[in-house]
Amino acid sequence: MQTGAKLPNVTFRTRVRDESIGGPNPFRWEDLTTADYFAGKRVVMFALPGAFTPTCSTYQLPGFEKGFADFQAHGVDEIYCLSVNDAFVMNQWAKAQGLENVKVIPDGSGEFTRRVGMLVRKDNLGFGLRSWRYACVVKDGVVEAWFEEPGLSDNHGEDPYGISSPENVLAWLAEDAKAKAA
Repeated sequence: MQTGAKLPNVTFRTRVRDESIGGPNPFRWEDLTTADYFAGKRVVMFALPGAFTPTCSTYQLPGFEKGFADFQAHGVDEIYCLSVNDAFVMNQWAKAQGLENVKVIPDGSGEFTRRVGMLVRKDNLGFGLRSWRYACVVKDGVVEAWFEEPGLSDNHGEDPYGISSPENVLAWLAEDAKAKAA
């Protein structure tokens, strides 16, 4: 995606807690659209190849979670983590990571990921179709900044990480704030 591009309108199939259901699994399906997540807000979204995977669980997600207050200080309302995983997997990963600040977005069919040009094959790892690692700053559904890892390709032999790191995105936000203040 390019800076200034509008995010594609997609419906995400999510599962939300609903105590009225009762029982050991009190969740119901809820469809949320791109507009539900992005309209009227400034958000950071980062996407990664898979929940529960090493780089994602050890560095990227925890870094965004721990740095939430720093992102808020730069005018960010929400931080979203998107992956080509279903709602059940994403919710369990969020629970396992103890998330309080970052919200997960399940792109189970990969539709959003495909439409932003980031859907890649990871058959070499037994993953099938997944997201290439990237991050972006989005204001009211329009991309302000795009941070894509190098080497976008199917069955890439490595998992590049750095450009989409929380530290790099935060540095961009700091520079953007200085530029706007000048």
